[in-house]
Amino acid sequence: MKTDIRCLLRRLPRRSLGAADRRFGGRLLVVAGAFTLASVPAGLLLVLIEAGWQPLAELDRAAAERLHAAVLEHPALLSVIRVLSDHVWDPVTMRLAVAAAVGWLLYRRAWRLAAWAAATEIAAGLTGLLVKLVVGRVRPSLPDPVALAPGYSFPSGHAMTAAASCAVLLLVLEPVVPRGLRWAARALAAVSVLGVGFTRVALGVHWASDVLGGWLLGAGLVAATAWTFDTWRRETGRSVPPVTAGLEPELATAGSEGPEAPVRGQR
Repeated sequence: MKTDIRCLLRRLPRRSLGAADRRFGGRLLVVAGAFTLASVPAGLLLVLIEAGWQPLAELDRAAAERLHAAVLEHPALLSVIRVLSDHVWDPVTMRLAVAAAVGWLLYRRAWRLAAWAAATEIAAGLTGLLVKLVVGRVRPSLPDPVALAPGYSFPSGHAMTAAASCAVLLLVLEPVVPRGLRWAARALAAVSVLGVGFTRVALGVHWASDVLGGWLLGAGLVAATAWTFDTWRRETGRSVPPVTAGLEPELATAGSEGPEAPVRGQR
């Protein structure tokens, strides 16, 4: 009798855990595959950089020299750029904004969306660091530098974090932003992402192609994880909303039970 019970207990967990492991592993493969496809533009850009493609090299040099010369001639502009780059649009501020959004999602009991936002933000930081180490591109060296930054140059961590963070915040908060103000939220996100790129090149700590690479990788990562989140919605029988409606439109009407609570009368 005891032997039969032990055999039964051994079989049940193994089956359920095996199915869960397969689903989790499948989703990881989906994320990896989607990110690989979304990163193709960034990969092509890196190939051009490594090959020393003349038009891109000239663009990098011209942008760095002209913007750097402009800030040297306008000290007030330089002060504003430093504040924006080091305090407003820096990676720490961006990640704290996403962390605040994750805390709000947990309060609203949007567990899966909170996990998606946190995982995407963490993955963006780790991916940027890993690519920097693998590529090992040297930062610009300009006369009379106005700023210095440690580490390698490609991709721009500021640009990648801004692209990923702003996209995450839009996809999370879009359902609860009044329709009349959504254009303002999108405009603010666009200004932040573009502004980060401008400040990093103007300060002489990144090439323009570093910024572009950061944008592409950040957007590609969010696109890959968001697509995986949509796949989960399909598996649970939920509709996949348009991008302009956010990832979880139920947040706009969710009550105290949270957006992921089962519909009454259904199992």
